[in-house]
Amino acid sequence: MLPVLEVAAKAETTVPLAEAEIATKFGLSDEEREQMLPSGKQRVLHNRIHWAKFYLTKAGLLESPKRGRFMITPAGQQVLANPPARLDTKYLLTIPVFRDFYRGADDSEAVTAAAEVEPPSATPEEVVEAAYKAVHAALRADLLDRILQNSPSFFEQVIVELLVAMGYGGSHRNASEQLGKSGDGGVDGVINEDILGLDRVYVQAKRYAPGSAVGRPEIQAFTGSLVGLGASKGVFVTTSTFSAQAVEFASRIPQRVILIDGRRLTELMVEHGVGVRSSRVLEFKRLDEDFFSED
Repeated sequence: MLPVLEVAAKAETTVPLAEAEIATKFGLSDEEREQMLPSGKQRVLHNRIHWAKFYLTKAGLLESPKRGRFMITPAGQQVLANPPARLDTKYLLTIPVFRDFYRGADDSEAVTAAAEVEPPSATPEEVVEAAYKAVHAALRADLLDRILQNSPSFFEQVIVELLVAMGYGGSHRNASEQLGKSGDGGVDGVINEDILGLDRVYVQAKRYAPGSAVGRPEIQAFTGSLVGLGASKGVFVTTSTFSAQAVEFASRIPQRVILIDGRRLTELMVEHGVGVRSSRVLEFKRLDEDFFSED
């Protein structure tokens, strides 16, 4: 991580450029530069630099002025001015914003503890679990970043794809005809809850940047629209978060309003295969005790 931060301190750069500079700095041979991961799908050096850049960005030490490029931040400059003995995940976990990202939705400190376990004392299952959670958190963050890089209409299409994948709307065509075309104030669209259209769900979509929480007034306006339409069900989707007041208000109104924030949105996208695809499937086998029993 430290070499990546040092490269970014010189000028805005990219992973391929950083890769070449770091390979030269460490005197790597051509064979070492081309060494592949066990999957054979990516070079080890490229993979490590990518993860270093991703983690440093989530810690606020790097930033991406545009897609594919990154540079150091003032916070990164401060770290570089007095670098720690080892700049690694354990160190980044001392930074609140990175700790919040890394733990994700876990209330416990299991993820943090897993990252702090040294390989000799960690079981293979613990190592795999920690790695899975790290990859999953990175995927969710990437999904949210890509949604924010695209247009509001793309965000609406994401919601269409997700709702259809979850079994609502009947089909992509029916769903897209409904969503975003109702014209009702405070409502972005209406979608059938079942394929026959026996019940309907009203949808509001807000593409907000991280840090801009949806407040109670927005939920009140959406609820007022539902009342005016004689509707009892609604889904409010945002790429950011909901304020505590908004969540509390939605929990005590007679209408059934489901709030989906950016984290939950990306979790649902991963769960239902929207915007993602399997890269590698690992199958773990255990000894079949019944096979060896002679009783």
